[in-house]
Amino acid sequence: MMTGEQYEESLRKLKFKVYVQGELVENPVDHPIIRPSMNSVKMTYELAEDSQYEDLMTAKSHMTGKKVNRFCHLHQSSEDLVKKIKMQRLLGQKTAACFQRCVGMDAINAVDSTTFEMDKKLGTNYHERFSKFLLKMQELDWTVDGAMTDPKGDRSLAPSKQIDPDMFVHVVEKRPEGIVVRGAKAHQTGALNSHMILVMPTIAMGPDDSDYALSFALPADAEGVFYIYGRQSCDTRKLENNDLDVGNKQFGGHEALIVFDNVFIPWENVFMCGETEFAGMLVERFAGYHRQSYGGCKVGVGDVLIGATALAADYSGVAKASHVKDKLIEMIHLNETLYSCGIACSAEGHKTASGTYLIDLLLANVCKQNVTRFPYEIARLAEDIAGGLMVTMPSEHDLKHSEIGKVVEKYFKGVCDVPTIDRLRILRLIENLTLGTAAVGYRTESMHGAGSPQAQRVMIARQGNLENKKQLAKAIVGIEKK
Repeated sequence: MMTGEQYEESLRKLKFKVYVQGELVENPVDHPIIRPSMNSVKMTYELAEDSQYEDLMTAKSHMTGKKVNRFCHLHQSSEDLVKKIKMQRLLGQKTAACFQRCVGMDAINAVDSTTFEMDKKLGTNYHERFSKFLLKMQELDWTVDGAMTDPKGDRSLAPSKQIDPDMFVHVVEKRPEGIVVRGAKAHQTGALNSHMILVMPTIAMGPDDSDYALSFALPADAEGVFYIYGRQSCDTRKLENNDLDVGNKQFGGHEALIVFDNVFIPWENVFMCGETEFAGMLVERFAGYHRQSYGGCKVGVGDVLIGATALAADYSGVAKASHVKDKLIEMIHLNETLYSCGIACSAEGHKTASGTYLIDLLLANVCKQNVTRFPYEIARLAEDIAGGLMVTMPSEHDLKHSEIGKVVEKYFKGVCDVPTIDRLRILRLIENLTLGTAAVGYRTESMHGAGSPQAQRVMIARQGNLENKKQLAKAIVGIEKK
């Protein structure tokens, strides 16, 4: 396994082509806007080296018997699925941000079981190829970015019916040694902090969409690949010499558009190419794993937000007010409900044909459906308790100003024994988590990450077994089956 420092140095060796706010960036690792997100991923390596967290952060490879980072591991039991959730909560607590590596972990588990079943039915050899890729991922401790979401263009049209065929990643040429692909993947979490990209289809597909039923892996800095970095609220504060106003100066997350401009992929790294009947299975399983993930990562960040909100109440002298206590209790209740869902869908997991464990899909979708709602209420309550000063306070430059600094110090003080700067630090952290750069990985990602709310409702309807529930009711009142 790599150490945190080795991980950082490994990124420096990659030749990314990335645009940030219209400028081509030569050194993404040290760019002030990107750097905090790299620090979050780096934490997944550092905690794996800490004996205190070894049980959660590492696992025994079913392929080699060696210890590997859990983010490179295929779940071999329900216990593995539960440990995944606990690990994600821990990392959310340590970073108060999106640590980005979950999407690759969820992707490898989905691709593993899908390729196994695809090969069994169709006689292909995708699973053997994928296993070789996974072995290298474990040996080199790669961070892999799972890339599923296509731009989609006109969403009323299937991939093959789009006016612009590049709205979904597709094959443009097949060669004896591999394929050439073109298109883009949007909203790619942590792409620039990854060694490899693992591409998957984004929706279930029909026979006419065979050019779009694709899964493959490639180096993140492969020829023909470039990135356009996504903007986040308050992101330019990171460019200022002003730590206080950032809120969370050390950690963050990022999203990017990945563009594939006629990129060559050797056959050994292709795991689906035209098998449309299995595209839906891959999408469904990846989505299930990733919806499970939100019962861990968002809960850990929620722990930090609840703690910051409680401190804001302490520092303002309102902690003993009954309505404040009740709001904090509600925040904890909502957060632990999310965690309960993550644990439940993990504990109810089952073995797939490949041996990899899959979560209970119904409960995973219930978990994510709750995540589309509860963090918004947690954030609302945090803003309620924090008060308006969270978004109207002066900058750190004003606090440190030779003339007006004492004025800021005087009028923005809360309780007497707490330094004004500590109160402002906590309020800026709450701002960051609810409105700033971290809100992308907490509030907005809670809504749209791993699929929008309606996507979960579709799966809940599909998995809810309503006909069986009807039979239960009939049995109770004595209505005979027909």
